[in-house]
Amino acid sequence: MGHPPATSSPAGATAGVSVMVSDRYVEIKNGIFEVTLSNPDGIVTGVRYNGVDNLMEILNKEDKRGYWDLVWSKLGERTGIFDVIKGTEFRIIYQDENQAEVSFVRTWDPSLEGKAVPLNIDKRFIVLRGCSGFYTYGIYEHQEGWPGFSMVETRRIMPMPEDRVSPRGQQLAYPEAVLLVDPINPDLKGEVDDKYQYSCENQYNNVHGWISFDPPIGFWQITPSDEFRTGGPVKQNLTSHVGPTMLAMFLSGHYAGDDLTPKFMTGEYWKKVHGPVFMYLNSSWDGSNPTLLWKDAKVQMMIEKESWPYYFALSDDFQKTEQRGRISGRLLVRDRYLHDADLYATSAYVGLALPGDVGSWQRECKGYQFWCRAHDDGSFSIRNIVAGDYNLYAWVPGFIGDYKLDAKLTISSGDDIYLGDLVYEPPRDGPTMWEIGIPDRSASEFYVPDPNPNYVNRLYINHPDRFRQYGLWERYAELYPDSDLVYTIDQSDYTTDWFFAQVNRRTDQSTYQPTTWQIKFNLHSVSPNSTYKFRVALASSANAELQVRFNNQDRTAPHFTTGLIGKDNTIARHGIHGLYWLFNIDVSGAWLVQGMNTIYLKQPRNQSPFQGLMYDYLRMEGPSGS
Repeated sequence: MGHPPATSSPAGATAGVSVMVSDRYVEIKNGIFEVTLSNPDGIVTGVRYNGVDNLMEILNKEDKRGYWDLVWSKLGERTGIFDVIKGTEFRIIYQDENQAEVSFVRTWDPSLEGKAVPLNIDKRFIVLRGCSGFYTYGIYEHQEGWPGFSMVETRRIMPMPEDRVSPRGQQLAYPEAVLLVDPINPDLKGEVDDKYQYSCENQYNNVHGWISFDPPIGFWQITPSDEFRTGGPVKQNLTSHVGPTMLAMFLSGHYAGDDLTPKFMTGEYWKKVHGPVFMYLNSSWDGSNPTLLWKDAKVQMMIEKESWPYYFALSDDFQKTEQRGRISGRLLVRDRYLHDADLYATSAYVGLALPGDVGSWQRECKGYQFWCRAHDDGSFSIRNIVAGDYNLYAWVPGFIGDYKLDAKLTISSGDDIYLGDLVYEPPRDGPTMWEIGIPDRSASEFYVPDPNPNYVNRLYINHPDRFRQYGLWERYAELYPDSDLVYTIDQSDYTTDWFFAQVNRRTDQSTYQPTTWQIKFNLHSVSPNSTYKFRVALASSANAELQVRFNNQDRTAPHFTTGLIGKDNTIARHGIHGLYWLFNIDVSGAWLVQGMNTIYLKQPRNQSPFQGLMYDYLRMEGPSGS
């Protein structure tokens, strides 16, 4: 439950909650702040706090201030329809001096086919006594017999909005990326601003927002649980961007593509609660260091996480603690080529998602997901699981592949299930001959170049997320102007000699050439009748293809190809991973030679600079039993 910020002591903090309803507005206040919602639309038109009449952007029309939206399309159509969700029916769910919850419902019927997404949507807002901020959540329902559709998304010292338009700003390779030519704040001159530079993995996306220095006010969005987000804990989503805009992304295809677009068949029943999320307000009453507001917001985020699931959210569709279940157990890793005994799955990601195939959780986008990190001894515990049917999935940093428990798990109200020891056997046929990288589903360990000095965002200089800089795809051709990357086992170092993304080479004519990378390795002997194994884990693919050839670059048909895969767009959007792919390639001993061997890795698709691959990890294994 939220509390007044530690940095201030508003005079009205003890006042009760009141709701005023007029023809056009619903006003809810509690002595600390007041939120105004349009009636019956349910758009946040105003937030009054700490002497400021409205924290929302009054230059925006009322329906472009604080709103829920989604992008949807008819089944089979690619063009998305942007839909600001406006209620048609308002009601007070509950009100007393300690709490108010209000509802704005938009109901679908067949007369709306093609005009509105076929969902019943109930937007809820909650204000509590003594609480510096408001909660909001939404219940989405697709009823049996309704038409099918796809749902695409629902969702530092920063530049000013006018800095992003000409003449102050110059658009770069795509509309989101802008070079700040003449910003209002001259300190930002020459920097790049792009909303994708502020993306974050779900597991770390708990609190983000804005600070005003005069007056010293913080406006924060706190997301206490990932359960309603899609794609698992490492799925990346947008946070805040210039506007100043603050986003709560529940569902998106960013860094994943169409795989994470839920597609609802005609007549398919579906219902899901998105949220609640908490819009938190704080202020520094004596005007001291406003950055303390960020520290306070992080403290409040921990309070909200400890309070999950919220007891005060009144929809029957939002399950409370006593209605939920828990599982625990221990995960071990069995790899006899590494160790005779089972190993602890230290820091493993262990989670529940809708039943599916091995690894299906990263493309799952209709149900709830519940994840935790295992302890050093592989033990794990997941609490507050919404009742339902799940599979248990896991993956272990340092090992390739995905684990799935064969049995389906049914979680009922109040369950506490102990699973005991579970054993994951990662893909392995023979001993490791050589390896490149770290199997962690990311390309971050590889060489990430400095940005072009003309396209710098100073936020990411000497920063662990240096890959967020704009235009790094063009650095490859500058580093390798005449020939492509060659990596020699036992001589090269992947932290300096393996570029983080296999991208196309730009030519002087602004066309793009495919690239072919080489891995060279020496074999003292070869078993020509044996089968070796080449394992390639990809951290991302964007309309790309990986062709693999052994010791014959000119072979017309590659020994192996992935075919065209992936729509992650990770290269353009400054990510270091998208969806994970693992390919296990049988290598005939007849393809290898005694002495120096060369593997050719070709990415032949070259229509754009953003087509390419990111590698996670590569390993060559000797024949089994060798």
